[in-house]
Amino acid sequence: MNRKGAALALLCVAQFVDVLDVNAVVVALHTIGRDLGFSRADLQWVISAYVLSFAGFLLLAGRVADLWGRRRTFVVGLALFTGASLLCGLSFSPGMLVASRAVQGLGAAITAPAALSIITTIFEEGRERNRAVAAWTAVAAGGGAAGLLLGGLITDFFGWEWVFFVNVPVGVVGISLSYVLLPEFRDHSASRPPDLLGAATVTGALVLFVFGLTRAEEAGFGSPATLGTLALAAALLGTFVVVERRVAEPLVPPGVLRSRGLVGAALVAFALTAATAPVSVLATLYLQDTLGYSPSFAGLAGLPLSLCVVVGAAIGGRIAGRIGGRAVMAGGLAVVAAAALVSARISAEGGVPYVFVGAALSGLGLGCASVASTARGTSAVEEDKRGLASGFMNTAAQVGTALGLAALLTLAAATTSAYAGAPAGGAPPGAQALVAGYRFAFFAAAGVASLGLLAALCVVRQDKARDGR
Repeated sequence: MNRKGAALALLCVAQFVDVLDVNAVVVALHTIGRDLGFSRADLQWVISAYVLSFAGFLLLAGRVADLWGRRRTFVVGLALFTGASLLCGLSFSPGMLVASRAVQGLGAAITAPAALSIITTIFEEGRERNRAVAAWTAVAAGGGAAGLLLGGLITDFFGWEWVFFVNVPVGVVGISLSYVLLPEFRDHSASRPPDLLGAATVTGALVLFVFGLTRAEEAGFGSPATLGTLALAAALLGTFVVVERRVAEPLVPPGVLRSRGLVGAALVAFALTAATAPVSVLATLYLQDTLGYSPSFAGLAGLPLSLCVVVGAAIGGRIAGRIGGRAVMAGGLAVVAAAALVSARISAEGGVPYVFVGAALSGLGLGCASVASTARGTSAVEEDKRGLASGFMNTAAQVGTALGLAALLTLAAATTSAYAGAPAGGAPPGAQALVAGYRFAFFAAAGVASLGLLAALCVVRQDKARDGR
């Protein structure tokens, strides 16, 4: 293997570990919640803390890599991710784990754009670069599937702590090899500082909004604490808008948001993850909480989604040029809505077939619509802004995951508590009450997917020429 191949392997391993960790944690959630004493509404923070930190700093990190040096940024991100992984495994309380997951998400946000920019630097434009990016993408898909299986097996045989500990030796070796295999690159023409205030305000707004949603289940939507938190989130979001208009190098240039194609595609990306991520998490909890299956089995049940995402992406890529990206996005979201309705057929006595079929349908719809939305979003802007558009699309998807989890898991917990006739923090609810909460959340997910379908039809213009490019 030549030096370029070795460098690509190193970067792909880092990407693989990042993606693997996300899905492995989903499978381990039930055990984590039981061992650390998470409430049902707060359990989503194990995922949301990571996702919000990742989404809030992703665009900023790409800019920092250009200014500060791509290899240096990659190493710092990998070091943060590795150190936070160790702290996650050592966590003895919900607060410690959530805080460590937030740092882990920051590390992933710093690592991902730096790694991808290194790939585009060391591989020449054309076939060589396309093959390298294809390998990077394939590794991400493989990491998602492997995370489900390995997460279940590791949790069963070693404990949930090792879902995080396995990242540590990989990170240490990766940091050491970075100085041997990766070249340094810095954009000397870029002199303006990155938009730190913009990243801080938008991330703070998202965190407070999610916190307000989770507190609403316990305190009520009309309580002063809930309303105050949501008002503060709105104030920070308003501050972000003001900052973006005045800063020299905004995270999201205002002109980019004038593109209906990009905005519509971002709304589709948001709806896709907001509808699919909560269903996947709740289905995993259902298999373990209600039916008593092991984490290994729960991980196996998630495989249809990961595998069918790949199949759906291949189908979506082929038909987008024929019928148009808007139709593929709408069709994919319709399948996602149908998948949520199939999953809602579960009962306290059994429902494994519905979980498997729902996961397969969800994967097909997600794959089809994701490919179409990414192609439309990136082609909707000029070529020199496509990196920004790609980051914007990724951020929209990550925010969709966080807000979808917060809203739907809170709805599920509230419905369960109402059905059981007890507050969320009281005695553990029965199986019937838990299933009632899961089913209500699945119906809500179908509604979110349907709203995304309307956004695809109403905001995105049909343009087969762009979709076929």
